Amino acid sequence: LQVAESGGGLVQPGGSLRLSCAAAEFNLDYYSIGWFRQAPGKEREGVACLSNSGSTNYADSVKGRFTISKNNAENTWYLQMNSLKPDDAALYYCAVQYNLRCEELPVIAARGQGTQVTVSA
Repeated sequence: LQVAESGGGLVQPGGSLRLSCAAAEFNLDYYSIGWFRQAPGKEREGVACLSNSGSTNYADSVKGRFTISKNNAENTWYLQMNSLKPDDAALYYCAVQYNLRCEELPVIAARGQGTQVTVSA
C-alpha cells in the first residue's frame, strides 16, 4: 500500500501551489484523508482533513487560504494552497486515515514521504 505526494516547490509569498497525493489500492470511501506539515524544529501540524462523508477541517492558520479536495475515481487528493506565507514553508505529507471523521484524532493508515514547500522571495 503506497501513498505518494507531488507538487511541492519554491514559491514567492502570496503565490499558490497545488499538492497532489495518490494512494494506490485504497478505497477512499472508507477512510478520511489529510495533509500534515512539519517545519524544522516545530511539531507536526495537521493542516487539512477531508472525511469520508465530505466534511472538512482546517488548521486556523490556513483557513480561507487552503482547500482540500479529492477525486475518488483516481484515488487522488489535493491541497490547493493560496496566498502562501513564509510560515507555510514545511515538509508536507499526505495521509490516509482510519478515522472516518475529522473531529477524531487522526489514526494514520499510510502516509507519504513528503514534499517540500518553500516560500521565499
